[in-house]
Amino acid sequence: MTLPRIIILGAGLGGTIAAYEIRDAVKGKAEVMLVNDQDDYWFVPSNPWIAVRWREPEAIKVHLPPIMHRKGIGFTSAGAERVHPAENRLELRDGTSLAYDYLVIATGPDLAFDEIAGLGPQGFTQSVCTTGHAADAADAFDRFCADPGPIVVGAAQGASCYGPAYEFALILDTELKRRKIRDKVPMTFVTAEPYIGHLGLDGVGDTKALLESELRERHIKWVCNNRILGVEDGLMHCEELAEDGSVKARHDLPFGYSMILPAFRGISAVRDVEGLVNPRGFILADKHQRNPTFKNVYSLGVCVAIPPVGPTPVPVGVPKTGFMIESMVAAITANLKLALDGKEPAEEATWNAVCLADFGDGGVAFVAQPQIPPRNLNWSSNGKWVHLAKVGFEKYFLHKVRRGSSEPFYEKLAMHVLGIRKLRFK
Repeated sequence: MTLPRIIILGAGLGGTIAAYEIRDAVKGKAEVMLVNDQDDYWFVPSNPWIAVRWREPEAIKVHLPPIMHRKGIGFTSAGAERVHPAENRLELRDGTSLAYDYLVIATGPDLAFDEIAGLGPQGFTQSVCTTGHAADAADAFDRFCADPGPIVVGAAQGASCYGPAYEFALILDTELKRRKIRDKVPMTFVTAEPYIGHLGLDGVGDTKALLESELRERHIKWVCNNRILGVEDGLMHCEELAEDGSVKARHDLPFGYSMILPAFRGISAVRDVEGLVNPRGFILADKHQRNPTFKNVYSLGVCVAIPPVGPTPVPVGVPKTGFMIESMVAAITANLKLALDGKEPAEEATWNAVCLADFGDGGVAFVAQPQIPPRNLNWSSNGKWVHLAKVGFEKYFLHKVRRGSSEPFYEKLAMHVLGIRKLRFK
């Protein structure tokens, strides 16, 4: 008897833990296979540390093939060329295809650097979106420190991940002080957010005041409602918009070093597949994480289409944090078990959020329940303990991936690391 096949596409934070949890849940009832475009998992939250050499890339890498073999999970790093959901088929980059009974899309985003002239590693700014980008950013930072000048850090219009931009700006401040050259480096933070600490979530707790205070105390200027028009070597052209969308001011920002997070979009393997994605290529999903058109396709993480929390003068996307992703994994796992028993999906992701934003010598933490307002819990705090908590988080999560553990983690992070032991995230 041939077992049904469940394919998980993408081996990032969400796809890897989904492979473990789904395999444990459906063992003996279905075959599970993980498809990725490389053999290694990288712990992306540590990328800002890579870019200032507080970590080396090898320290945050996990080689997946032997772990997947041990767990009884099929694995290929051929990568996806195209998803054909009407045919229940995944076309791979090596020219072969895989048939599936159920598909879980966990690809993460495509990085839309090309939407702004001169943006990104192929242009004139750095990135911490991938570990490879962060390693290149570290080389560029070393060159910068030999001849310091202005720095511009931030997130472009349409970005949906703002925490790493704040992290990196403040980590740079800490590292420049350690190198005793901070006094030679004017810094500007540029963001599409309508205010500092919006984070694509309309703020969480007092993130506006906490992050404004951090930037002010570290002599980092900022520009909100910012739209980047283009980047030249050493010069960024921007427009600052007013609340009504009109141009309030124009800024030409010189820089010797810049890191800008780009807008995200769906990867080419799914882009323009009618019924599967929205116009930006993000996967359409119902409250059960299931695609409305192709009922055997589920999705989780950054690739999922989520509308913004409200209108803003400059487009601002919604982040998909680790706790939110973990809740998506749990819902999909439960719904796949139901589907294999011939039942309709019933589980919904909680979409809670917990985030640790490290600044090297401190940080800001927040918990939102749920992530999208209005919320039952809206809490934030700051202090040196956040840096220590993130170091512990990195070690624990890498250990979890290396041992193939399906144990939920982010709820423990919320309840124990942050000390909110009386909360129940249900």
